[in-house]
Amino acid sequence: MDAAFTAEQDEMRRTLREILGKRCGPDEVKAAVRTAAGYDPELWQQLARRLGLPGIAVADEYGGVGCAPADLALACEETGRALLPSPLLATAVLAVPLITALGTAAQRSALLPPLAAGGLTAALAVPGPALSTALALTGENTPGEWAGGGRAGGVQARPGQDGGWRLYGEAAQVLDGHSASLLLVAAHTGGFARSRTLLFLVREDAPGLARSRQTTLDETRPQARIQLRDTPGELLGAEADNTTDEAVLAVLAATGGTAAAVLAAEAVGAAGQALARTVEYVRGREQFGRPVGSFQAVKHRLADLYVQVQAARSAAYYAAWDPRQGGLALAQALEALRITAGEAIQLHGGIGFTWEHDAHLYFKRAAADELLFGPVHRLRAHAAHRAGLFTTPQEKVAV
Repeated sequence: MDAAFTAEQDEMRRTLREILGKRCGPDEVKAAVRTAAGYDPELWQQLARRLGLPGIAVADEYGGVGCAPADLALACEETGRALLPSPLLATAVLAVPLITALGTAAQRSALLPPLAAGGLTAALAVPGPALSTALALTGENTPGEWAGGGRAGGVQARPGQDGGWRLYGEAAQVLDGHSASLLLVAAHTGGFARSRTLLFLVREDAPGLARSRQTTLDETRPQARIQLRDTPGELLGAEADNTTDEAVLAVLAATGGTAAAVLAAEAVGAAGQALARTVEYVRGREQFGRPVGSFQAVKHRLADLYVQVQAARSAAYYAAWDPRQGGLALAQALEALRITAGEAIQLHGGIGFTWEHDAHLYFKRAAADELLFGPVHRLRAHAAHRAGLFTTPQEKVAV
């Protein structure tokens, strides 16, 4: 394994940091998240034109850059530094891999080019607060009960009279669901006896679709409630008779591993920036006639944070190379971000405890991401279970 970055990766990092440094300061972030879209469309298009950011992991044949997931993780480390509000996570990290793996040739040709160009955005709609389970981050997703299990609740799908599909139900906590042009909806079909989980494409103008933006702790992660009332949907993939839910769930789990690695890199970027801003503050803030940062107790706390952030960065880079370790890297990165953001608030003193201070942007991101993709102890427990750490010798022989 060669852990060194290439010249192209260093240039991408430098260019992205330069653009975000000019266009994505704390004031610009707060202004962007309070718009109807929840992000700056002009900045999104600039990132798409100059860097091809939405299409980094899309194959060349579909108009993408054709890079590996590691390049996407590296880019998201920079977007995490700036807490960039954008459709990048929902579109490039969650939706694109699902369409690439499950879509028919016609669906890939129709959807991937506009997704790579940034003109089309997408979101993954999972019923209930079960995104981490659907992506197999905090538990196995094989039973599919997180999508309704064939019973009332969740999202149900049945064949329509016109040969298509009709969807019923609702999904909460859909990332960028209020503004996405395309929804990938996980739904159960076949009733309770023959229940299986499939993915369906729903356009933003589909009849019976109702979307409402929800109030969230972290405004940079906008979420929506999606309601489907006899809404037409297109099956993602081949005909249902030839589509197994085992294949869909396996692709969701693989997408979850890559998404966890990308999220870990993003959290590391945020933690590193929170630490850098704190170091800058304690160097200039004076107390008792000397800079706060000159006190040994403060130095020790900052040193501990530096070690934790660097350890999380190493784990995130390794997971970008081997996405099977994504869940464990995400747990370490989220913990590092939560601790660093909390210490940043304390080390900023009285001003840091005001709700409007910029340090709270990082604290909110840490708390919201752990609610969406964690919690940390469940991420670690599931990783330990997969690794067989708590398996008895007899169980290992049986396996």
